[in-house]
Amino acid sequence: MMKRSRYLLILILIAVAGFLYVHYQVHKYDDRIITEINSLDTRNWPSPRVAVVFGASVYGNGDLSPVLEDRVETAVGLYRARKVDRILVSGDARHPSYNEPRAMYEYLVKQGIAPGDVVVDVSGRSTYETCLRAKDVFGLKRAVLVSQGFHLPRALYIANQLGLDAVGMAGDLKKQQEIDYQNVREWAAEVKAYFNLHFIPPTVSPGDGKIIR
Repeated sequence: MMKRSRYLLILILIAVAGFLYVHYQVHKYDDRIITEINSLDTRNWPSPRVAVVFGASVYGNGDLSPVLEDRVETAVGLYRARKVDRILVSGDARHPSYNEPRAMYEYLVKQGIAPGDVVVDVSGRSTYETCLRAKDVFGLKRAVLVSQGFHLPRALYIANQLGLDAVGMAGDLKKQQEIDYQNVREWAAEVKAYFNLHFIPPTVSPGDGKIIR
């Protein structure tokens, strides 16, 4: 019994050490997270300057969830402040009755964003897919990633490791209970991201897309 307990303790310590290592790796781009739109300097970026907005839940009537609305509103702020020229909305559209990118597109157009400045990616079903497709399908070399503070460390880690030079704009306009749940969920997501990048890359849909100009 003592021997078994000792082995169990060793396994627990190894697991904790492994998680702490992954957590450190994922958060090494945290200094690229920006919380104030006016602090973002994109004047010397190549044109067009693009904000990438990650999808999140959409309600049955097409309304954006509070988390997604914060992200899209933050992108609107970047566009109106002339920090970006295009907005790439990327999310899940696998089912005819559920389409995150379309809902984001419609919201942006209602906010006065020029339709031609909104680019739609219907195959961004995960953070990994959105980042990889932004680089390989839409031709981005540099981008502003728009999401909540709890998600940006992982998004920045994935993007920069894949070769997309990215900074993050935190869309924390509201405080919602949903975000508390998401913070817990990120623990497992960080481990998954590390393994996807270094050991088991996921299958990414090539989908349709045009180079952003």
